[in-house]
Amino acid sequence: MKSPVFEDIDPASDCDCPGCVRGRGLSRSPAARTPVRPAAAHRALVVAAVTAAALGAGQAPPAAAATLTAGRLPGPPAQQPRAEEVKTPQGAAGALFGREGPAKAGEQFAIGATTRSQIVSRAKKWLDARVPYSMNRFWRDGYRQDCSGFVSMAWNLPRNEWTGSLGQYAARITKGQLQPGDILLFHNPDNPQKGSHVVLFGGWTNQRHTSYIAYEQAPPHTRSRTTPYAYWTNSKRYIPYRYKGVTRGVAGLAAAPPAPYPGAAYFGPGANNPHVTRLGRMLAARGGASYYTKGPGPRWSEADRRATQAFQRAQGWTGAAADGLPGPGTWQLLVTGKGKDIRAAAPASHGVPGYPGQGMFRPGAENRYVTELGRQLVRKGYGRFYTNGPGPRWSDADRRAVEAFQRAQGWRGGAADGRPGPETWRRLFA
Repeated sequence: MKSPVFEDIDPASDCDCPGCVRGRGLSRSPAARTPVRPAAAHRALVVAAVTAAALGAGQAPPAAAATLTAGRLPGPPAQQPRAEEVKTPQGAAGALFGREGPAKAGEQFAIGATTRSQIVSRAKKWLDARVPYSMNRFWRDGYRQDCSGFVSMAWNLPRNEWTGSLGQYAARITKGQLQPGDILLFHNPDNPQKGSHVVLFGGWTNQRHTSYIAYEQAPPHTRSRTTPYAYWTNSKRYIPYRYKGVTRGVAGLAAAPPAPYPGAAYFGPGANNPHVTRLGRMLAARGGASYYTKGPGPRWSEADRRATQAFQRAQGWTGAAADGLPGPGTWQLLVTGKGKDIRAAAPASHGVPGYPGQGMFRPGAENRYVTELGRQLVRKGYGRFYTNGPGPRWSDADRRAVEAFQRAQGWRGGAADGRPGPETWRRLFA
């Protein structure tokens, strides 16, 4: 039986960018602009499948390492890259939907070895380049600029896959087994209009494993952000998978071979170098992402110190051994992926758990931290913004109350944006 033909649909409206309209994946097709009766829609899918097969979109040569010849892609002719123009290590760019139909008997796929650090490093190249989202364009490395093309690139697959074919390169795992470089996949063959999507897992952000860093290709461009497990929408339908070629025994962002400790002079107040960035990324992958309001950077910050100290305390160290400055022992555990992960941020004296991360306070968020935040704002004298009292759903009243509290600290501009960061949280509950 042939696999259904459909596009990777953009996730439901979950983008904070002003004017960014999501969920337009099907509107790219001329047929999507005109209402179609169910019977007609069924015939349209059949025609699409036959057309794709006729154009060679789903044909793979009987080679040991399967490589897909580029077929004609949907969209205006001006957007169609010619196969000979796409210079890529995996040959001509693969078709938009990957291979059609089930795998042939005896057919093999290229499963190249890679480490977790290499997977995340490739993903961050697109993140740094802010690669624009597109389902019918290809980036300079030959990979399609949609969510499944992004994972195909990060995993260094021999061709562009789609949500319906990524699973053949991966093994299904459990939530507790997730490590950086794995994916969370939602493939929906029954109702394409409800969307299919895939994100790259970048590490947990809290002890309860309720949120994580997600690297994803979505409008308007590649991004990483704290995301509730398993995703903002259709959460129960996302399934964890692990690439079959990932090198065994490499955890987190450990490199192979491990990078040597650069020296104490590279860390601490005033330090500004790539080693600080590397430290922050390793700490984020080991459970310290909640300490960073922005991504780890080259300039040493209080977030680096607190995250380092939390990792050190997770090893059972105290006193000078947990001073928040990475020594050779701390560095060795991080680069080799050994030792214990950061379990949680330090609890506040009032008994409320430490700062849970910015993902808990975004439009549409609904959780107990929003309620705790609102109640504390009322206690601090900022209850005038609430008409019905604080509740679990993040609202404009919460934002305005937080902004007023931040301004009362003397903060201005981006520091008083109404979004509670770690320092706002600490001061509010102090």
